[in-house]
Amino acid sequence: MNTLYVFPGQGSQYEGMGKDICEAYDVAARVYEQANDVLGYDIRDMSFNNPGDELNLTRNTQPALLTHHVACLEAFRERTGGGVEPTITAGHSLGEYTALVAANALTFDTALRLVQTRGQLMGEHGEGEMTAFMMAVDEIRPLAERFNCAISACNQPQQTVVGGSSADLEKLEAHVAEAFPRKRAIRLKTEGAFHTSYMDKAAGLFKEALCDADMRAPGVRVLSNYTGGFHGDDTGEIKERLYLQLRHPVMWDANLRAAFDEGVARVYEFGGGIGSGGPGEKRPNLEGMIKKAVRSLDPRPEYVPVINAGTIEAAAG
Repeated sequence: MNTLYVFPGQGSQYEGMGKDICEAYDVAARVYEQANDVLGYDIRDMSFNNPGDELNLTRNTQPALLTHHVACLEAFRERTGGGVEPTITAGHSLGEYTALVAANALTFDTALRLVQTRGQLMGEHGEGEMTAFMMAVDEIRPLAERFNCAISACNQPQQTVVGGSSADLEKLEAHVAEAFPRKRAIRLKTEGAFHTSYMDKAAGLFKEALCDADMRAPGVRVLSNYTGGFHGDDTGEIKERLYLQLRHPVMWDANLRAAFDEGVARVYEFGGGIGSGGPGEKRPNLEGMIKKAVRSLDPRPEYVPVINAGTIEAAAG
């Protein structure tokens, strides 16, 4: 039986993230203490209290989410006695780094340093914005290119994210609203047009940090956002793909299809959350995309959220 672990990316952060699991599990609190030591500032306070709304700055969002992913993962592992381990891991954008941690290719410390640098560079050098269109990539791509925009992510067959300047996205959104009035467009809250050429400078500067990072061949199969397929054992190639991931679309729909082609029986989603309310009221970020991806499968893989204290207990049970 193949088991898939997935980890969400930016947009799944929220004020209060991690507070409940640190109160419930000593192992989660230790993950946050370790993160504080590595990062050189209080990511626990940043996550719990969001001073000055700085949690939503890319330089803070990325290490905060990776820490929450790992804290949920370690609490789950402790509750299950390590009896539920993945055979495949995957993450959306930032989440790919946690997927590599879960596969023992990166240590938590190394991944934290990488995403801290990645987030700083993306926030400092990022330009443009992003909009999610409820349209197929082949449908929206020619329109995006007409308005000087580019594909940022292929999340589902009918959900594609486009990046570009604010002015160009406004023109594209207006055109789509007129030509396809039933197709929704949602502007995303980001500090740049991630996964497009707008990230070229950040990616170039980040490449040095990637080259210097200690990495081992993954212990389980890990999916690549850049290719849509699986990483191999060559760590140099993995690093190159992580560099290219910053400048090219996240092939998330292809990642899910590749995983389910391997006969995945159960999917666990770790960390983050969306919706209103406190940690216990949050919904998993990737759940909708995963459930749509498995609708036609028989048998249909089971989906299990592991995003807060309540869901950790339910998943372990």
